[in-house]
Amino acid sequence: MSAQVQELLDREAIRDCLYRYCRGIDRAEEAALRSAYWPDGTDDHGPYKGSASGFVDWAMQTLPTIEQSVHQIHNVLITFREGGAAVESYFTALQRQPGRGGAVVNLQMEGRYLDWFEKRGDEWRILNRTVVFDWIQEQAGPAPGKSAGRGPVSGRWPDDPVYQLVCQTPPLV
Repeated sequence: MSAQVQELLDREAIRDCLYRYCRGIDRAEEAALRSAYWPDGTDDHGPYKGSASGFVDWAMQTLPTIEQSVHQIHNVLITFREGGAAVESYFTALQRQPGRGGAVVNLQMEGRYLDWFEKRGDEWRILNRTVVFDWIQEQAGPAPGKSAGRGPVSGRWPDDPVYQLVCQTPPLV
């Protein structure tokens, strides 16, 4: 395989890891979150700073308080360097959760994930992450309830509709 084709495959594997992280956070899917980090990794995530494994533990305790969550990745810039890849990914995160006073708020966060990725064997994962917050806005939220008459609505692992899709056999055509 040519070096150019291998680089394209590596770029796609890094993007897939970033997307897996977002699904893990939004669906509270611990296995997806853990699969985005190397076990010896670190994460500086605003209110949490420490090991990547500790971040996943912290997130799994925090996520049940968040009624809804949507994380999106944009503008993924990947620079391959000796020993790995420096990756800057812009993100938008929307969350409905209790605010400082306990009332439900809509929280909009935008920023960048600054990640050092390492490839071990054939797999790329995050070794070190720093989250940079470029924009944070908090607004009073509506009364509890997700759907506003629409459906299906999102859920947590394993109840979200995506798991019916990815676990379905045979695949949809």
